[in-house]
Amino acid sequence: MITQLDRKTLISLATAGSCALLGGAFLFQFFGFAPCELCLWQRWPHGAAIVIGAVALSLGYGGLAWFGALAATITGGLGIYHTGVERQWWQGPSSCTGSGGLDVNSLLSTDGTNVVLCDQVSWEMLGLSMASWNALASFGLAVVWLLTALRRD
Repeated sequence: MITQLDRKTLISLATAGSCALLGGAFLFQFFGFAPCELCLWQRWPHGAAIVIGAVALSLGYGGLAWFGALAATITGGLGIYHTGVERQWWQGPSSCTGSGGLDVNSLLSTDGTNVVLCDQVSWEMLGLSMASWNALASFGLAVVWLLTALRRD
């Protein structure tokens, strides 16, 4: 069914998907789920995909779909990396994990900033964390972008 959609519709769908994922991240933040450093990294490619989609739609240039696919794949990869850090499959950045890089003074700081650890799952559904859901959805969007790039219409 998705293969029967025209290029403009596919670009709109992929762009709306990144808008929804980025909006969802901000909604979770609004409701008290502060993002960690890796969560923030995952937001940037969605922002890039939104810009790419807007430019592609306004200029009618479907060739930008390759860049949309790249942005979605990058954020999906970051989601997989973040999931691995959360599950302790591999080491994460020392700046946001319990493995080091945090000094006692920053943890005891009273300046209103809280350190959000990347290796802690703050929310999950059906056994998958936000990072895992972002990865799955982002790889799905990458497929939509790739279908768009490969269209001949």
